[in-house]
Amino acid sequence: MYKDEFYATIKLISGEEIFAKVTPCEEEEKTLLLLEDPVTFEIITIRQMGVNAIQINPWMSMSSDAILVINMEKIITISEVNDDEIISVYNRYLRDKNRDTNQTRVNEKMGFLSSISNARESLERLYKSS
Repeated sequence: MYKDEFYATIKLISGEEIFAKVTPCEEEEKTLLLLEDPVTFEIITIRQMGVNAIQINPWMSMSSDAILVINMEKIITISEVNDDEIISVYNRYLRDKNRDTNQTRVNEKMGFLSSISNARESLERLYKSS
């Protein structure tokens, strides 16, 4: 982890806004930014629930590189982000983006484990006793 690493929102001259973990880098008298897993945030409305949500998309969907380099000449402005909620959503996206499935493995910490037949028998006993 670099000493100068920080989370930031970056507005590019193209009009795009991206979010990433940023590390400044000096090279040949130019300032470059190393962007770790840059993404775009989009606010979407879930009509059935009447709420807004954040949709996160990779900034470059066809790239498999985790770190991208951008020249400061392509940036209008950069703003450091210290909002723990935004950073948490971003880190959760990074953690979950490579999962094959949306299912969670069951373990003992989640509660009582049982086979289907044992659970059925137990539930039938509870139902009949009431």
